[in-house]
Amino acid sequence: MKKKIIYILLDGVGDRPNSTLNYITPLHAARTPSLDKLARNGQSGLVYTVKKGIAPESDIGVFCMLGYDFTESYVGRGVVEAIGSGLKFQDGYVALRGNFATLGDKNEIIDRRAGRNLTTDEAEDLSKAISEKVSLSYNTDIQFTSTVGHRCILVISVKGQKLSANISNTDPAYKRVHGIVAAVAGDKKFALAKCKPLDKKPQSRLAAELINEFTEKTRKVLGEHPVNAKRRREGKKPANVVLLRDAGDSLAELPTMEEKYGLNFACLLDMPVEKGIAKMTKMQQYSGGSTTDYEYKAKMTADILKRHDAVYVHIKTTDEPGHDGDARLKTKVIEQIDAGFLAPLIQTIDLKKTAFVISADHSTPCSMKGHSDDPVPLLVSLEGMDKDGTCRYTENDARRGSLGTLKGIDVLKTAISLIS
Repeated sequence: MKKKIIYILLDGVGDRPNSTLNYITPLHAARTPSLDKLARNGQSGLVYTVKKGIAPESDIGVFCMLGYDFTESYVGRGVVEAIGSGLKFQDGYVALRGNFATLGDKNEIIDRRAGRNLTTDEAEDLSKAISEKVSLSYNTDIQFTSTVGHRCILVISVKGQKLSANISNTDPAYKRVHGIVAAVAGDKKFALAKCKPLDKKPQSRLAAELINEFTEKTRKVLGEHPVNAKRRREGKKPANVVLLRDAGDSLAELPTMEEKYGLNFACLLDMPVEKGIAKMTKMQQYSGGSTTDYEYKAKMTADILKRHDAVYVHIKTTDEPGHDGDARLKTKVIEQIDAGFLAPLIQTIDLKKTAFVISADHSTPCSMKGHSDDPVPLLVSLEGMDKDGTCRYTENDARRGSLGTLKGIDVLKTAISLIS
């Protein structure tokens, strides 16, 4: 009988030893009886999700962890999120992921996420004002929308012309590395960057010019907006600039997950980027509810498995404490996921017929407050499979596991071969 698979990626769960936790990682510090039970029934290892030396964003990390090799050429997160948000996109348009952020008087970036307390309603009001009041040169069409919290998407197109995405970010916390956008290492101070063409093509120069025009015009709209006036009165950081990154100008034709693995995959998701990945890989989508509704996610995962061979679950909440540098909170979140999601799920399903594959899309060490190039822990667990003596799901246990160190693109095919 074919085994079913629950494939869980804990966003940014990997970490480094932290002084506030007596120099162990949040995974090590967390009380995780459910993860530990699964670890004792399986084999562990480490994964470079994209490749060694790259601190990836979630989108390309997820694609690679699903088995899609984008290490040489990538469509860009802007395209993925535009598709996931339902915006119109075709080759020759340029799509970018954006953050509503806080900019100081001297162009210094005070907070890349506007305090991480910008509500979705506030962002929608700001987005509506930008859409109504900002127009660009060269008969340019703008599609701009907020998504969740501080996150937003921009798609620009010029009638009768194609644009190139070979341009730099205005968000200096991320840089292009061989076509991949990777996090800049360290907790650094940044200033708003100008968008620059990365080649001499007129399509690139025009795209960069339009991005810079958009940035300046939106700063004026945001600076005068009532939402930000209210936020200042309340002592909150204003969302007075849009930082843009991860440009893309073309779609990609991808094999479906079923074509790759012979399994009918579904996914449980929360964020626009996940919706885009699901659409591009032809996975059936199911809503995961709010990001912290772990019991609902457990119930949905078990229900989805009744109709599908495999379900991919992306859990976002482990990443945010890493960006905030809060190791104690990250530990607490891991414990909440273990108790609220994994514990009821383990009680519901047959562990002899359903395998768990648990890993991450990247590491987000609290000491860095950003993504790193550290490998992430991997666990493949099925009651009755060969075990390697792993007792916990931690970075150190994974380092000693029998799976060794894998590439992200090899994770699922390795897991499937182990449980077959």
